[in-house]
Amino acid sequence: MEYSFRIQLVAIVSLMLVFPNTQGWGEDGHTIVCSIAQARLSNTAAEKVKELLPPGNDLASMCSWADHVKFYLPWSSALHYIDTPDNLCTYQYERDCKDQNGEKGRCVAGAINNYTTQLLNHGTDNSYNLTQALMFLAHFMGDIHQPLHVGFTSDRGGNSINVHWYTRKQNLHHCWDANIIETAEERFYDSNIDEFIDAIQQNITKTWSSQVEGWETCNSNETTCPDIYASEDIKAACQWAYKGVSDGSVLEDDYFLSRLPIVNLRLAQGGVRLAATLNRIFG
Repeated sequence: MEYSFRIQLVAIVSLMLVFPNTQGWGEDGHTIVCSIAQARLSNTAAEKVKELLPPGNDLASMCSWADHVKFYLPWSSALHYIDTPDNLCTYQYERDCKDQNGEKGRCVAGAINNYTTQLLNHGTDNSYNLTQALMFLAHFMGDIHQPLHVGFTSDRGGNSINVHWYTRKQNLHHCWDANIIETAEERFYDSNIDEFIDAIQQNITKTWSSQVEGWETCNSNETTCPDIYASEDIKAACQWAYKGVSDGSVLEDDYFLSRLPIVNLRLAQGGVRLAATLNRIFG
């Protein structure tokens, strides 16, 4: 069974080169989250992650896998986001974590809980595919920190709000997935993602150092706490992503420069929390 999956996985990784990524944080956003996490893994967790991932890969190289396989695993599409009631700016698991057919637990928070549980059972339950569970968990921990992945139901997390990102036609969701990050890389880091990652890591150790322990901590000794992350996300969506934006808005420097710190913070929190979750799972 495991050998068969490894063959399928190699095929999927090859197809990733053909089918470009169009959803999630975007390729660079997920790479940033997983690079931050990789650097914060304990030795034990790092060894287990290396064992589970396809040979020659690290978390960052496989962090967008879950986006690329939606055509191959269509049941997974509903696991990338949460739709909440318009303008309430609150999240409740029982109310909101369901797919379009109303099946409970099928949202990004439910997926994080599910794949965390699967990984916690490593070594005791051989019915789970732990390689797939790890790659899904790494990706979904990124998604749940992108504010518009916990957005309003009517506009599908900003996907149906058409705007201009400077002169380029875009939808609001994609601006948060990719455009803010790409513009920051071009303007401040000479299009070098490694420099962008270094800048965020410096903020984690300096600017946000007093907050990091709080980011890592879950209530009641839980292994992971996606309800906290989702509640933060919808608040950020209301306060920053949606604020001042309507169909046809032109988003330029005022929007970009005021929202970039929020993007940086959520990328940092996603990476720190992914590492903390994996350290607890494998520690």
